[in-house]
Amino acid sequence: MEVKYCHKNELFISVEIYKSKKMYQNIISSIQFKTIKDIYLNISHFLDHFIMLVFAKSAYDAGRHFGMTYDEIIIYGVGGFILFGAVAPLSASLADRFSRSLLLVIYHFGIGIAAILAGFTQSVLQLAIAISLIGVFASIYHPVGIAMLIKSNKKIGFRLGVNGVFGNMGVAAAPLIAGILLTFGDWRLCFIMPGLFCLIYGIAFIIALEEEKKQTQKIKKKQHSFFSPNWKLALTAVFLSTASGGFVFGAMTFVVPRYFEVSMISLTSSVAITGFLASLVYACASFTQIAVGWIIDRVEPKWVLFCIGIGQIFFIFLTSQFTDFALFFAMLIAMSFVFGQIPITDTILSRYVPDEWRAKALSFKFMLNLVVGASVLPVCGLLLQSGILMSSLFVILSCVATLVVASGIILPIQIASERQDL
Repeated sequence: MEVKYCHKNELFISVEIYKSKKMYQNIISSIQFKTIKDIYLNISHFLDHFIMLVFAKSAYDAGRHFGMTYDEIIIYGVGGFILFGAVAPLSASLADRFSRSLLLVIYHFGIGIAAILAGFTQSVLQLAIAISLIGVFASIYHPVGIAMLIKSNKKIGFRLGVNGVFGNMGVAAAPLIAGILLTFGDWRLCFIMPGLFCLIYGIAFIIALEEEKKQTQKIKKKQHSFFSPNWKLALTAVFLSTASGGFVFGAMTFVVPRYFEVSMISLTSSVAITGFLASLVYACASFTQIAVGWIIDRVEPKWVLFCIGIGQIFFIFLTSQFTDFALFFAMLIAMSFVFGQIPITDTILSRYVPDEWRAKALSFKFMLNLVVGASVLPVCGLLLQSGILMSSLFVILSCVATLVVASGIILPIQIASERQDL
């Protein structure tokens, strides 16, 4: 009797395990290998940059809570930024194995839960771990989300430009929204509220997932093809422009606010006004990505990249010569050329790299960009400490932009039949 009962109990447990396993498989399969409209990927890009910069604004208040100065506590956010770039290749590899749509669902819930955990931490060490966890999940977007965006191969340049603007708006919105939340609460609210939003948006993202349209045999064959001819030369140009352009971009976004303070003395002495003017430059210039994206869909990338490089050399140099309003307008044009470079490299990748390799290529490009970006502060700091004028720093950046021109020169011209995106 007891033996029969044990067998029935074991059978019941086995059935329940099977049902649970089946339900789990059904849930996973419902979000695997799906596609989604661009607007959802664009909002995800906004959230990626936004969530990574929440700590930058809330660090001072968190430092007061833990009895630390701003300089002391800010170091605890470094782990998140390191993992933001370092884990990108792993994220790309997992996406290739388990599907991009699944990884993006994990991304939204991951950054949401990690941000909420950061808001409930009880020690600075716990906060550092939570921020590092945010960095791990945030690393998913660039190699996976961008690869998903360019998979459809339609108006890639323009769509990348729009996507880039959303990312830049996330950077701009982080201090603004965090500042508003700080007026209603403390640093914990700055993590918890965005975290809850990410969870809610994650559900909306799942609902918006769609079945991929059936592809023709020609497209399927194209997706499994080899790299396009001259791909090594093209990727050399991409990584050269990424390294040089990334350094110029990082230095310009860091130095411009302070440069306005010291070079607009006859215009204003208010730090708030010069900060506003710097933000206005960034916000307006970021929309150049859309225009350049539209152009690159119609003009050979080689010539667009070359012209962007020439524009950077000329106008960045001019910023070292002007002050006051003349400086503002020269800087606006210079930053427009700097931002305009952003959608070009990803468009080139989409034309030379087959879809199954794009996530990996994007992840290494993103990691290179972050490594170069990390070198900006120490390099600029050493140059300024050596006694050079801040205006001379812009002359040096103008010289660095010659490498962008060089990348345009070595980038080969591609005929339509060799493109991966057609």
